[in-house]
Amino acid sequence: MRFFKPTVVAIALLSVMGCQEPVKQEAQTVALDTEIQKQAYGLGASIGMYMERNLEEHNKLGLVLDKTLIIRGFTDSMDGNSQIEKEDIQALLMNLDQAMKAKQQEQATVSSETSLAEGQKFLAENAEKEGVQVTESGIQYEVLTAADGEKPVATDTVKVHYKGTFLNGETFDSSYERGEPAVFPLNRVISGWTEGVQLMSVGAKFKFTIPAELAYGPKGNPPRIPGNSVLQFDIELLEIQEPAAPAQVGDK
Repeated sequence: MRFFKPTVVAIALLSVMGCQEPVKQEAQTVALDTEIQKQAYGLGASIGMYMERNLEEHNKLGLVLDKTLIIRGFTDSMDGNSQIEKEDIQALLMNLDQAMKAKQQEQATVSSETSLAEGQKFLAENAEKEGVQVTESGIQYEVLTAADGEKPVATDTVKVHYKGTFLNGETFDSSYERGEPAVFPLNRVISGWTEGVQLMSVGAKFKFTIPAELAYGPKGNPPRIPGNSVLQFDIELLEIQEPAAPAQVGDK
């Protein structure tokens, strides 16, 4: 259940609370006998869950704040005894937000440069492997399961099973894991997919290695895919779906 919509200042405050390593304390049972008690506890729990979701990312940024001061500021403010004026708090949190964005940009730049170098090296080596074919645009593919069925065109809607991985083998997306094939217009995905899947017949399974410029480019697809990432996909073409019949005049 969503208990409240945090303000910008509240979100910033709750986010930075995740920067401090948690101090394990023995859990103390509290009375949760009435609906209002449960609602109060749930409000606090929703804040805690928000902080937990952000903890890992903030630790990576290296912005460690004193948890004791954060809790003290929170309770003092609730009691109307804040030691810092509201206007100053807003300025401080804006500065913190800018520092976080600068750290994120710095990490993104380093990651993008690393991905570019690693991707170029991998593509050059992979192209020399037996069974790997390279298109004029630079897409590399291997035929894992051949088929002689119909091939789609860019304007078709296709049904596929797929698994997407980084060059280190880590899976970032998989219809297999979701237990349901994906259906989409072929001209509404990354250009590497649009071109590559047109090489496949229904029933075939290919392994594609897609250069960054035919995937998500220098900017990547934050937060999951860094800029300049060469991506690999195992794709199984299950079906080319027929377009819906146009409505006839007089149909209701």
